[in-house]
Amino acid sequence: MTAPKAVPGLHLVATPIGNLGDITLRALETLAGVDIIACEDTRITRRLTERYLISGLLKPYHEHNAALARPKILEKLAQGASIALVSDAGTPLISDPGFKLVREVCAAGHAVIALPGPSSVLSALAVAALPTDRFFFEGFLPSKETARRARLTELARIDATLVMFESGNRVQDTLADLASIMGTRDAAICREMTKIHEEIRRAPVSELALAAATLETRGEFVLVIGPPPADAQIMTGDALDDLLRSQLQRDSVKDAVAHAVELSGRPRREIYARALELAKQAKGDHGED
Repeated sequence: MTAPKAVPGLHLVATPIGNLGDITLRALETLAGVDIIACEDTRITRRLTERYLISGLLKPYHEHNAALARPKILEKLAQGASIALVSDAGTPLISDPGFKLVREVCAAGHAVIALPGPSSVLSALAVAALPTDRFFFEGFLPSKETARRARLTELARIDATLVMFESGNRVQDTLADLASIMGTRDAAICREMTKIHEEIRRAPVSELALAAATLETRGEFVLVIGPPPADAQIMTGDALDDLLRSQLQRDSVKDAVAHAVELSGRPRREIYARALELAKQAKGDHGED
């Protein structure tokens, strides 16, 4: 493919998240017209360039070589080069390398041009059948269970639709944690979007977690969780005590409090004080047996 030479600067080019037919005409023209295509994995980007007969120079730029590659890119830009930055799939900088490069390119006074296109975040929001007027993109959750549950408890307080990425080997554990913390909320699991085996499941989080055993875990996942209900009620004192006693039987005071804060709508300080009282009572009762 032949194209006019791209203007000097760093071009942020969105590439397909699965179906190679989703590339934009402007993206193709830019990829064919730049001096260098900086990409996470040259093998993946080469599939795209070969499909559209683009013979650009591919150079790796990823989290492991970024510190060495950035100065070289900045040097080329200073010489008037045009460089495209692409991720393996989707829009660059969205849970992908590139932020530090863009920051340094801007600081050096070079142009940064965005070419919009495919995004798994926006695609998942569009098909999830959940509110889209306000959403919060989390990216990947922590891999360790304790850290993941703590982060989900924090996210549960956000009055917006939540969007997060997850890997196939952790998606079932994450769904179980989501069910424990946000079980009543509507949600969607979006797997392998735009690809041959695309699968979308929509149901309350608790139902999705129960059916997780039948979920195909190969592929890329985007999880979309609806916002908390507008009519959420503040839990009564007796109900809060029951909840805390139940949680304290299997969790630490810290985790029990975090869980209760999300579900009860009551102040954290109040819940923490009550949790300490109940934990002390339980310890005393156990000591008297």
